[in-house]
Amino acid sequence: MSIIFNLPVIVVSLGYFVDIFDLTLFNMVRRQSLIDIGIPESELVSKGLILLNAQMLGMLVGGIVWGQLGDRRGRLSTLFASIIMYSLANLANAFVYDFVTYLVLRFVAGIGLAGELGVGITLVSEILPQERRGLGTTMVATIGVLGAVMGGLFVEIFDWRTCYIIGGVMGLLLLVLRVRVHESPMFQSAHKQSGLKKGNFLLFFRTFDLFKRLNLCILVGVPIWFVAGILMPFTPELAKELGVTEPILASRSIAISYLGLAVGDFLSGVTSQLLKSRKKALILFQIVTLLLVIALFYSVTNQGQLYFYGLCFLIGVGAGFWALFVTIAAENFGTNLRATAATSIPNFVRASVFPMTLMLNGFQMFLSYTQATLSVGVIVFLIAIWAATQIKETFALSLDYYEHV
Repeated sequence: MSIIFNLPVIVVSLGYFVDIFDLTLFNMVRRQSLIDIGIPESELVSKGLILLNAQMLGMLVGGIVWGQLGDRRGRLSTLFASIIMYSLANLANAFVYDFVTYLVLRFVAGIGLAGELGVGITLVSEILPQERRGLGTTMVATIGVLGAVMGGLFVEIFDWRTCYIIGGVMGLLLLVLRVRVHESPMFQSAHKQSGLKKGNFLLFFRTFDLFKRLNLCILVGVPIWFVAGILMPFTPELAKELGVTEPILASRSIAISYLGLAVGDFLSGVTSQLLKSRKKALILFQIVTLLLVIALFYSVTNQGQLYFYGLCFLIGVGAGFWALFVTIAAENFGTNLRATAATSIPNFVRASVFPMTLMLNGFQMFLSYTQATLSVGVIVFLIAIWAATQIKETFALSLDYYEHV
């Protein structure tokens, strides 16, 4: 209970809640917002992909920038700077009337959205007891992903401009809680170390060990974004080709899968605590999710909405190892590079939508859309399971150390 009601944990959890609300909101309102600003029906998909790529590019840039600032300037100040940026950007999204402005604002919002989770997880990991920090990060992710569920509900109640305003205002209200949150003692100690190199992304390329750890941590998380960024947004097209008897809405698939993610994040975190192992819990959830994804492609023919959405929920539960994955990313690196790693790694995982999309397009030259999608999924899951076997076990590992490069 002391972890659940710990103020920094609450603030980071609410920050991630708003982060996910804003991140998934665009996918939910993309079509209607583009129609309202005058984009013709024939260009909705192409323009939507351009906006999505702009957001993802912003997150890739932001992941590196915020992480470096978190190690150089502090976890707390960086956390709230990122919240301010994405809140103001999403407020501004409510007042766009042309495509170019929308494009710029999605890029800026992407930069802001990139910083909250990694820096927040770093802060929580460093202030909680090492045997219990997994519970704190579990709470952050469990509450955070519910932002997508609320987004799915709101888009069916409010128009898209109102939803953007709600997201921006929620983020700004979080700043009120800042006054009572304190900086990480580990960062304060590292900040006093003269000559210690910190907050430099290029340091990951200085030694093979650091480079290997960085890439393994990225690879284990890619399947989550296959589910969230490839599978769920395009469930209407998949369901139609697979022979589902009723129409499927992307907004509902996303919201329902994120509800599953919230459950899965809680279960994966608790499983990790019970097994006293990050690796065992990670591999277990990866395998379960792969089997559920395969089940989606081979069992939904002639089924209705209830069955299809039920599988979306279960896939979300299986893919709910985001908290576990980000915790592993934070625990794999010393205090002087921890925020840089924990912030950049999730955003490299999100950016993996680019190579996965290229792979998907390439496979469609000789496979159907559903076969190509499943092939991409199987490949990224198998690579992720292999990577999970290679990372070091970090459960209850002391984080009070530095990377000397």
